[in-house]
Amino acid sequence: MASPYRSWYANPMSSAHHPVAAAPTAHFTRDTAVDRVGPGRYGATLRDAWSLVQPQGGVVAVVGLRAMLAELDLPAQRLRSVTTVFAAQVRSGPVEIDVTLLRRGRSMSQLSAIVRNPGEAAGAAVVAVFGDRRPGFEFVDVARPVVPPPEDCPSWRDPPPPGFERRVRFPYWDHVHGRAALGHAPWDTWVPTTSERASWYRFDDPPVVDGGRLDPLAVVTLADTMPGAINERMGPGGPFWMPPSADLTVHLFADAGPGWLLAHNRARAAGDGYASVEMTLWDDERGLVAYATQMMVFSFPDGPPLPEQIRPPR
Repeated sequence: MASPYRSWYANPMSSAHHPVAAAPTAHFTRDTAVDRVGPGRYGATLRDAWSLVQPQGGVVAVVGLRAMLAELDLPAQRLRSVTTVFAAQVRSGPVEIDVTLLRRGRSMSQLSAIVRNPGEAAGAAVVAVFGDRRPGFEFVDVARPVVPPPEDCPSWRDPPPPGFERRVRFPYWDHVHGRAALGHAPWDTWVPTTSERASWYRFDDPPVVDGGRLDPLAVVTLADTMPGAINERMGPGGPFWMPPSADLTVHLFADAGPGWLLAHNRARAAGDGYASVEMTLWDDERGLVAYATQMMVFSFPDGPPLPEQIRPPR
Protein backbone atom coordinates (compact mmCIF):
# COMPACT_ATOMS: atom_id res chain seq x y z
CA MET A 1 0.00 0.00 0.00
CA ALA A 2 1.19 3.51 -0.77
CA SER A 3 1.60 6.36 1.73
CA PRO A 4 -1.12 6.12 4.40
CA TYR A 5 -2.35 9.63 3.68
CA ARG A 6 -2.79 11.34 0.34
CA SER A 7 -4.94 14.41 0.20
CA TRP A 8 -7.28 15.18 -2.65
CA TYR A 9 -4.95 17.95 -3.78
CA ALA A 10 -1.49 16.57 -3.06
CA ASN A 11 -2.09 13.43 -5.10
CA PRO A 12 -4.97 13.72 -7.58
CA MET A 13 -5.76 10.45 -9.29
CA SER A 14 -4.60 10.09 -12.87
CA SER A 15 -7.12 8.63 -15.28
CA ALA A 16 -4.18 7.25 -17.25
CA HIS A 17 -3.57 4.77 -14.44
CA HIS A 18 -7.27 4.12 -13.81
CA PRO A 19 -8.93 3.76 -17.22
CA VAL A 20 -12.51 4.25 -16.08
CA ALA A 21 -14.39 6.63 -18.35
CA ALA A 22 -15.98 9.68 -16.79
CA ALA A 23 -19.60 8.78 -16.14
CA PRO A 24 -21.80 11.84 -15.64
CA THR A 25 -24.77 9.56 -16.30
CA ALA A 26 -23.81 6.84 -13.82
CA HIS A 27 -26.91 5.50 -12.10
CA PHE A 28 -25.90 6.96 -8.77
CA THR A 29 -25.26 10.39 -10.30
CA ARG A 30 -28.58 10.43 -12.16
CA ASP A 31 -30.60 9.11 -9.26
CA THR A 32 -29.28 11.66 -6.76
CA ALA A 33 -29.46 14.70 -9.03
CA VAL A 34 -31.14 17.87 -7.72
CA ASP A 35 -32.90 20.76 -9.46
CA ARG A 36 -32.99 24.34 -8.24
CA VAL A 37 -36.60 25.44 -7.88
CA GLY A 38 -36.13 28.74 -6.01
CA PRO A 39 -33.77 30.69 -3.76
CA GLY A 40 -32.21 28.15 -1.42
CA ARG A 41 -34.72 25.48 -2.45
CA TYR A 42 -34.07 22.36 -4.51
CA GLY A 43 -36.01 19.30 -5.55
CA ALA A 44 -35.03 15.68 -6.09
CA THR A 45 -36.57 12.23 -6.42
CA LEU A 46 -35.53 9.38 -4.14
CA ARG A 47 -35.73 6.15 -6.09
CA ASP A 48 -36.53 2.69 -4.74
CA ALA A 49 -33.47 1.39 -6.59
CA TRP A 50 -31.26 2.72 -3.75
CA SER A 51 -33.45 1.59 -0.85
CA LEU A 52 -32.66 -0.56 2.15
CA VAL A 53 -36.36 -1.17 2.93
CA GLN A 54 -36.72 2.63 2.82
CA PRO A 55 -34.38 5.16 1.13
CA GLN A 56 -30.89 4.57 2.46
CA GLY A 57 -29.88 7.28 4.91
CA GLY A 58 -26.63 7.89 3.07
CA VAL A 59 -28.53 8.53 -0.17
CA VAL A 60 -30.89 10.93 1.65
CA ALA A 61 -27.81 12.79 2.91
CA VAL A 62 -26.35 12.84 -0.61
CA VAL A 63 -29.27 14.73 -2.17
CA GLY A 64 -28.90 17.30 0.62
CA LEU A 65 -25.17 17.53 -0.12
CA ARG A 66 -25.76 17.97 -3.85
CA ALA A 67 -28.07 20.88 -3.10
CA MET A 68 -25.45 22.38 -0.78
CA LEU A 69 -22.73 22.07 -3.43
CA ALA A 70 -24.96 23.84 -5.95
CA GLU A 71 -25.77 26.60 -3.46
CA LEU A 72 -22.15 27.09 -2.40
CA ASP A 73 -20.77 26.96 -5.98
CA LEU A 74 -17.11 26.92 -4.89
CA PRO A 75 -15.49 23.85 -6.51
CA ALA A 76 -12.21 24.35 -4.63
CA GLN A 77 -14.02 23.81 -1.33
CA ARG A 78 -14.71 20.11 -1.15
CA LEU A 79 -16.71 18.05 1.30
CA ARG A 80 -14.79 17.47 4.53
CA SER A 81 -17.44 16.45 7.05
CA VAL A 82 -21.18 15.80 7.07
CA THR A 83 -23.57 14.95 9.88
CA THR A 84 -27.17 13.91 9.26
CA VAL A 85 -29.86 13.61 11.92
CA PHE A 86 -32.87 11.58 10.81
CA ALA A 87 -35.69 13.41 12.58
CA ALA A 88 -38.42 11.75 10.50
CA GLN A 89 -38.60 9.12 7.80
CA VAL A 90 -37.97 10.35 4.27
CA ARG A 91 -39.89 8.16 1.83
CA SER A 92 -39.22 7.31 -1.78
CA GLY A 93 -40.51 9.80 -4.31
CA PRO A 94 -40.25 13.59 -4.56
CA VAL A 95 -38.38 15.47 -1.86
CA GLU A 96 -37.86 19.13 -1.08
CA ILE A 97 -34.45 20.39 0.01
CA ASP A 98 -34.13 23.72 1.82
CA VAL A 99 -30.50 24.90 2.02
CA THR A 100 -29.12 27.48 4.43
CA LEU A 101 -25.68 28.99 3.92
CA LEU A 102 -24.37 29.24 7.47
CA ARG A 103 -21.07 30.84 6.47
CA ARG A 104 -19.15 31.31 3.23
CA GLY A 105 -15.45 31.63 4.00
CA ARG A 106 -12.35 32.06 1.88
CA SER A 107 -11.09 28.55 2.66
CA MET A 108 -13.94 26.91 4.61
CA SER A 109 -17.73 27.14 4.45
CA GLN A 110 -20.61 25.56 6.36
CA LEU A 111 -24.13 24.84 5.12
CA SER A 112 -27.21 23.02 6.36
CA ALA A 113 -30.11 21.42 4.52
CA ILE A 114 -33.47 19.90 5.39
CA VAL A 115 -34.56 17.00 3.16
CA ARG A 116 -38.24 16.07 3.47
CA ASN A 117 -41.19 14.86 1.47
CA PRO A 118 -43.57 17.59 0.29
CA GLY A 119 -45.98 18.64 3.00
CA GLU A 120 -44.00 17.02 5.83
CA ALA A 121 -42.87 19.11 8.79
CA ALA A 122 -39.65 17.13 9.39
CA GLY A 123 -37.20 14.91 7.58
CA ALA A 124 -33.40 14.63 7.55
CA ALA A 125 -31.31 17.54 8.82
CA VAL A 126 -27.89 17.64 7.12
CA VAL A 127 -24.99 19.86 8.24
CA ALA A 128 -21.74 19.88 6.27
CA VAL A 129 -18.31 21.49 6.21
CA PHE A 130 -16.62 22.24 2.89
CA GLY A 131 -13.00 23.33 2.72
CA ASP A 132 -10.07 24.09 0.45
CA ARG A 133 -6.66 22.57 1.04
CA ARG A 134 -4.87 23.97 4.10
CA PRO A 135 -1.38 23.49 5.60
CA GLY A 136 -1.30 20.95 8.40
CA PHE A 137 0.08 17.69 9.76
CA GLU A 138 -0.35 14.40 7.95
CA PHE A 139 -0.62 10.97 9.63
CA VAL A 140 -2.97 8.04 10.11
CA ASP A 141 -3.14 6.45 13.57
CA VAL A 142 -5.48 3.58 12.76
CA ALA A 143 -4.63 0.31 11.01
CA ARG A 144 -6.24 -1.23 7.98
CA PRO A 145 -7.20 -4.85 8.74
CA VAL A 146 -5.27 -7.58 6.97
CA VAL A 147 -7.80 -9.45 4.85
CA PRO A 148 -7.77 -11.46 1.60
CA PRO A 149 -8.10 -9.53 -1.67
CA PRO A 150 -11.62 -9.17 -3.05
CA GLU A 151 -11.20 -11.90 -5.67
CA ASP A 152 -10.55 -14.38 -2.85
CA CYS A 153 -13.61 -13.36 -0.79
CA PRO A 154 -17.15 -14.73 -1.20
CA SER A 155 -19.56 -12.49 -3.07
CA TRP A 156 -22.74 -11.26 -1.42
CA ARG A 157 -24.40 -12.18 -4.70
CA ASP A 158 -23.57 -15.86 -4.41
CA PRO A 159 -26.74 -17.89 -3.77
CA PRO A 160 -27.32 -18.75 -0.09
CA PRO A 161 -27.26 -22.38 1.00
CA PRO A 162 -30.43 -24.46 0.52
CA GLY A 163 -33.07 -23.75 3.13
CA PHE A 164 -31.94 -20.19 3.90
CA GLU A 165 -34.41 -17.51 2.83
CA ARG A 166 -33.72 -13.81 2.95
CA ARG A 167 -36.61 -12.11 4.69
CA VAL A 168 -36.03 -8.69 3.12
CA ARG A 169 -34.57 -7.75 -0.24
CA PHE A 170 -32.40 -4.61 -0.43
CA PRO A 171 -32.29 -3.05 -3.93
CA TYR A 172 -29.24 -0.97 -2.92
CA TRP A 173 -27.06 -4.06 -3.31
CA ASP A 174 -28.16 -4.44 -6.93
CA HIS A 175 -25.88 -1.44 -7.62
CA VAL A 176 -23.10 -1.98 -5.09
CA HIS A 177 -21.22 -5.28 -5.08
CA GLY A 178 -20.06 -6.59 -1.71
CA ARG A 179 -17.57 -9.30 -0.81
CA ALA A 180 -17.19 -10.60 2.74
CA ALA A 181 -13.59 -10.17 3.96
CA LEU A 182 -13.94 -10.62 7.73
CA GLY A 183 -16.82 -12.00 9.79
CA HIS A 184 -19.62 -14.50 9.27
CA ALA A 185 -22.60 -14.97 6.97
CA PRO A 186 -26.12 -15.10 8.50
CA TRP A 187 -26.33 -18.86 7.90
CA ASP A 188 -23.00 -19.64 9.60
CA THR A 189 -22.70 -21.09 13.08
CA TRP A 190 -20.18 -19.34 15.33
CA VAL A 191 -19.53 -18.29 18.91
CA PRO A 192 -19.48 -14.46 18.89
CA THR A 193 -16.43 -12.83 20.46
CA THR A 194 -16.22 -9.50 18.60
CA SER A 195 -18.27 -7.12 16.49
CA GLU A 196 -15.47 -6.70 13.94
CA ARG A 197 -16.50 -7.05 10.30
CA ALA A 198 -14.89 -6.09 7.00
CA SER A 199 -16.30 -6.07 3.48
CA TRP A 200 -15.08 -5.06 0.05
CA TYR A 201 -17.42 -2.68 -1.81
CA ARG A 202 -17.50 -1.60 -5.45
CA PHE A 203 -20.13 0.22 -7.51
CA ASP A 204 -21.24 -1.70 -10.58
CA ASP A 205 -21.50 1.62 -12.41
CA PRO A 206 -18.91 3.80 -10.63
CA PRO A 207 -19.90 7.49 -10.35
CA VAL A 208 -16.59 9.13 -11.17
CA VAL A 209 -15.78 12.82 -11.24
CA ASP A 210 -12.79 14.92 -12.32
CA GLY A 211 -9.53 12.98 -12.57
CA GLY A 212 -11.31 9.64 -12.56
CA ARG A 213 -11.86 9.62 -8.78
CA LEU A 214 -14.95 8.17 -7.18
CA ASP A 215 -17.54 10.83 -6.38
CA PRO A 216 -16.97 11.62 -2.66
CA LEU A 217 -20.73 11.58 -2.15
CA ALA A 218 -20.71 7.93 -3.18
CA VAL A 219 -18.32 7.30 -0.28
CA VAL A 220 -20.94 8.80 2.07
CA THR A 221 -23.47 6.14 1.05
CA LEU A 222 -20.95 3.31 1.44
CA ALA A 223 -20.33 4.45 5.02
CA ASP A 224 -24.01 3.97 5.86
CA THR A 225 -23.73 0.16 5.89
CA MET A 226 -22.88 -0.66 9.50
CA PRO A 227 -25.47 -3.14 10.88
CA GLY A 228 -23.30 -6.18 10.15
CA ALA A 229 -21.18 -5.42 13.21
CA ILE A 230 -24.22 -5.95 15.45
CA ASN A 231 -24.98 -9.34 13.88
CA GLU A 232 -21.36 -10.37 14.26
CA ARG A 233 -21.37 -9.58 17.98
CA MET A 234 -24.78 -11.10 18.75
CA GLY A 235 -24.18 -14.34 16.85
CA PRO A 236 -26.54 -16.60 14.91
CA GLY A 237 -30.15 -17.45 15.65
CA GLY A 238 -31.30 -14.13 17.09
CA PRO A 239 -34.60 -12.33 16.49
CA PHE A 240 -35.26 -10.51 13.24
CA TRP A 241 -34.46 -6.80 13.56
CA MET A 242 -34.14 -3.68 11.45
CA PRO A 243 -31.55 -0.87 11.91
CA PRO A 244 -33.01 2.61 11.32
CA SER A 245 -30.46 5.38 11.87
CA ALA A 246 -30.69 8.15 14.43
CA ASP A 247 -27.71 9.93 12.87
CA LEU A 248 -24.74 9.49 10.55
CA THR A 249 -21.43 11.39 10.52
CA VAL A 250 -18.78 10.96 7.83
CA HIS A 251 -15.32 12.55 7.76
CA LEU A 252 -13.58 12.46 4.37
CA PHE A 253 -9.79 12.46 4.11
CA ALA A 254 -8.62 11.37 0.67
CA ASP A 255 -9.65 10.40 -2.82
CA ALA A 256 -11.00 6.96 -3.57
CA GLY A 257 -10.55 5.19 -6.86
CA PRO A 258 -13.52 3.69 -8.72
CA GLY A 259 -12.60 0.12 -7.80
CA TRP A 260 -12.83 -1.90 -4.61
CA LEU A 261 -12.88 -0.15 -1.22
CA LEU A 262 -12.46 -1.98 2.07
CA ALA A 263 -15.02 -1.14 4.77
CA HIS A 264 -13.88 -2.04 8.31
CA ASN A 265 -16.77 -2.00 10.75
CA ARG A 266 -17.29 -2.48 14.50
CA ALA A 267 -19.84 -1.64 17.18
CA ARG A 268 -18.62 0.11 20.31
CA ALA A 269 -21.60 -0.51 22.56
CA ALA A 270 -25.34 -1.23 22.59
CA GLY A 271 -27.97 -0.52 25.23
CA ASP A 272 -31.40 1.03 25.83
CA GLY A 273 -32.39 0.14 22.26
CA TYR A 274 -29.50 2.00 20.59
CA ALA A 275 -26.04 1.06 19.31
CA SER A 276 -22.92 3.08 18.54
CA VAL A 277 -21.13 1.82 15.44
CA GLU A 278 -18.16 2.99 13.40
CA MET A 279 -16.48 2.36 10.07
CA THR A 280 -13.24 3.14 8.28
CA LEU A 281 -13.07 3.00 4.47
CA TRP A 282 -9.76 2.18 2.77
CA ASP A 283 -8.39 2.41 -0.76
CA ASP A 284 -5.39 0.12 -1.18
CA GLU A 285 -3.52 2.76 -3.20
CA ARG A 286 -4.51 5.86 -1.22
CA GLY A 287 -4.93 4.62 2.32
CA LEU A 288 -7.67 5.90 4.62
CA VAL A 289 -10.49 7.47 2.62
CA ALA A 290 -13.13 8.14 5.29
CA TYR A 291 -14.21 7.53 8.87
CA ALA A 292 -17.86 7.31 9.90
CA THR A 293 -19.87 6.95 13.08
CA GLN A 294 -23.54 6.29 13.61
CA MET A 295 -26.12 5.92 16.34
CA MET A 296 -28.37 3.06 15.30
CA VAL A 297 -31.86 2.28 16.61
CA PHE A 298 -33.14 -1.29 17.08
CA SER A 299 -36.54 -2.09 15.59
CA PHE A 300 -38.08 -5.57 16.03
CA PRO A 301 -40.99 -6.13 13.60
CA ASP A 302 -41.96 -9.39 15.30
CA GLY A 303 -41.91 -7.95 18.80
CA PRO A 304 -39.14 -7.27 21.33
CA PRO A 305 -36.43 -9.86 21.96
CA LEU A 306 -36.72 -12.33 24.80
CA PRO A 307 -34.63 -11.61 27.92
CA GLU A 308 -32.13 -14.29 26.96
CA GLN A 309 -31.70 -12.72 23.50
CA ILE A 310 -30.61 -9.22 24.51
CA ARG A 311 -26.97 -10.11 25.27
CA PRO A 312 -24.44 -12.16 23.29
CA PRO A 313 -23.77 -15.71 24.50
CA ARG A 314 -21.03 -15.74 27.12
